[in-house]
Amino acid sequence: MKTMKKYDKLVKNALGRIVPTEINGNDAVAYRGIGKYKPTGRKYAPPIVSCADYPADGNKTLPTLKEALIRAGLKDGMTISTHHHFRNGDLIAEQIFDIAHELGVKDLMWFPSASFECHSPLVKYLEDGTIHHIEGSMNGSLGRFTSDGKMTGLGVLRSHGGRYQAVQDGDVHIDIAVIAAPTADAFGNATGDRGPAACGLLGFALADSQYADKVVVVTDNIVPFPCIPWQIHGNNVDYVVVMDKIGIPEKIVSGTTEITKSPDRLLLAEMSAQFCDEAGIIRDGFSFQAGAGGTALSIGVYFADILRERGMKARFARGGSNKYLVNMLEEGLTDYILDGQTFDLEGVRSMRENPHHINTSPFTSYNYHGKGNFASMVDVAILGATEVDVNFNANVVTHSDGVLLHGIGGWQNCLFSKCTILPIPLFRDRIPVVIDEVTTICGPGELIDVIVTERGIAINPLRIDLIEKMKNSTLPIKTIQELKAEAEAICGVPEKIAFEDEIVAVVKWVDGTVIDSVRKIKK
Repeated sequence: MKTMKKYDKLVKNALGRIVPTEINGNDAVAYRGIGKYKPTGRKYAPPIVSCADYPADGNKTLPTLKEALIRAGLKDGMTISTHHHFRNGDLIAEQIFDIAHELGVKDLMWFPSASFECHSPLVKYLEDGTIHHIEGSMNGSLGRFTSDGKMTGLGVLRSHGGRYQAVQDGDVHIDIAVIAAPTADAFGNATGDRGPAACGLLGFALADSQYADKVVVVTDNIVPFPCIPWQIHGNNVDYVVVMDKIGIPEKIVSGTTEITKSPDRLLLAEMSAQFCDEAGIIRDGFSFQAGAGGTALSIGVYFADILRERGMKARFARGGSNKYLVNMLEEGLTDYILDGQTFDLEGVRSMRENPHHINTSPFTSYNYHGKGNFASMVDVAILGATEVDVNFNANVVTHSDGVLLHGIGGWQNCLFSKCTILPIPLFRDRIPVVIDEVTTICGPGELIDVIVTERGIAINPLRIDLIEKMKNSTLPIKTIQELKAEAEAICGVPEKIAFEDEIVAVVKWVDGTVIDSVRKIKK
């Protein structure tokens, strides 16, 4: 088993957080501030290969995933990547590590674009050393395992754009990428918008297909060449494996993808939409992004009502797509959906049928080390958070008990929109959500513009323009300190969470620097 140190020297970053300068044997840079870290050098490149080493007839199929992994050279210490297009319906990741365990391979780094509770069986492979550590979201059981300090290596959490950046920049070298594709041809061209297991786009696998040493496409729907449209290019694929079933598409609906019925959450949605209206954000040709949570979905419905009533339309809506965005597109209330992740089967259908429903990737939407991206072009982003502090810093990965239970997703990247709004309850389970200092900083306060709670709305003092626009509003505009005091008056001041000194994971910022550390929970 590897004996490499998880981390060595600790330093204080620009937000005052103590972070390591070495992570799993690799150098790391502490967060320096927004736009302060400028990369140098050139993009990473995969090995040069020759067509002479691949079948002249284009048929790259192999009979089993095991044979593909063996042909790809699976061995101790490699980095294996997978993707979460099936969300809680993924059937591939566990099979990969079952095979690795059977072959006696150890110390693998798992590099998922996200994990879900369906991946909880992989805990046994973290325990026996098949998997050394995870660099990707650690949700549910995997998060608890990490927070308890049981993972051999240090966990690394990145945004979707940060994951692409890490691969592109060579911070993460992928040895073998396994891409579950609902439809593919024998050459390796693949798409996700059709087939029995259609899940939508395959954008989270784009970087892996471009930069990994070996790429394996697994599918349960092989079609004659060419697979059209192709989201993954067969020229980047080494092997194709046909299986009986690669995923459960119904389980891509694994989050809260229905409008909230909670009166409090509906109030948050209504107040957020009214704020956007009064601030002049909602206008003909505006753009927005809302998450897949019940509150965010409700805000999108309010947006649709306003647009319909005034005969206006949005230029584009950034997805996660869902049936509500699809309804807006089909009703003519938005020109385009720019889809980064498909959250339900109506989104899959729309992507397949509607040329104005565009599949995107973390490269186009979120990669911070690119020549611009879509995120900063969005007029308003509606996001969630587990905690917010008086400096508007926000947390999305740990709960009030300090346990690591969520990934970052595209959340960090969306903070670069022209206005970022967090509609959050003032407290959850009698625990304040607006507090002095967040447990884990995932996003710096200077990028978070508005906090909407059921008892009031706080505008970041840096946004003088929004404060001026809302001077005569009928909405309850308050300071963040007033919201915190109100939460404490109702709930009291909770005891501080007890942590040990040991760091179990780090949170990377969108530029690859380390913005915070996650420490082991003290029992």
